[in-house]
Amino acid sequence: MENTIKITRDIIYKDNLALDLYSGTNLKGAIIDIHGGGWFHGDKAKDEDLATRLAQEGYLVIVPNYRLTPAGVYPAGKDDILFALEWLRQSDYDFDRTKIAAWGSSAGGNISVEVALVAGIPAISWSGIIDLEGFILETDGNAAEKKDDLDFGSIPSANINQGGRNDAFLRWCIYELIGNDRTLLKEATPLNRVSSKSGPIYMANSMDEFVPAEGALKLQKMLLDSGIPTTVQLVSGTLHAKGYMPDAIEPSLSFLEIFLKNS
Repeated sequence: MENTIKITRDIIYKDNLALDLYSGTNLKGAIIDIHGGGWFHGDKAKDEDLATRLAQEGYLVIVPNYRLTPAGVYPAGKDDILFALEWLRQSDYDFDRTKIAAWGSSAGGNISVEVALVAGIPAISWSGIIDLEGFILETDGNAAEKKDDLDFGSIPSANINQGGRNDAFLRWCIYELIGNDRTLLKEATPLNRVSSKSGPIYMANSMDEFVPAEGALKLQKMLLDSGIPTTVQLVSGTLHAKGYMPDAIEPSLSFLEIFLKNS
């Protein structure tokens, strides 16, 4: 039977922050779909493709906007998504509240990892920026430069940052997140929040992409040491986040089904 999807847009969940809600059968639980954009750009509308697919799979899906840099420096975005999680739990929508997951790409993948580590729910992270401190220390001496040759507002997410490493731009994004205050680097790095209460995490990364895969591998080791189930999918090439969706969507869905079924 076809799962007819109803989309409700621009629901205010916190102050002036809105989310879009995708509802179908809602039999499998709920997912918080967190858009990417280097913490400085992007909007809930960018994830309509993924959110629709997830709703068709049987999940209630919310796609929240969150505060962006330069006004929304760390931990603003993370705090907004954790607030959205509580909003979802307290809402009147019909779904199993023991089955909630986070799913994000790029900067959204970073936040989905943060939510899993803090709230203990399962998460999917595609090209999540994880080892912020390690990356900055490793590339010290390099420039930090914004890419001014792209109209980020009009380009589909699957077409952004698909050409491989760009350390200068990634450094710029991280510096924007911490408000150019290097003393926040350690605090803003999710690796420092791994515990035995963290949720299971699935991470996908291309081997030669914009976000180095080493962060996912470091997090996997720490999760394993803490007894937390985790999977890392390494994809050949330079594609970033939703750029490799065809390769990552089915394994990601399978991971969620396993861990939400057992929750």
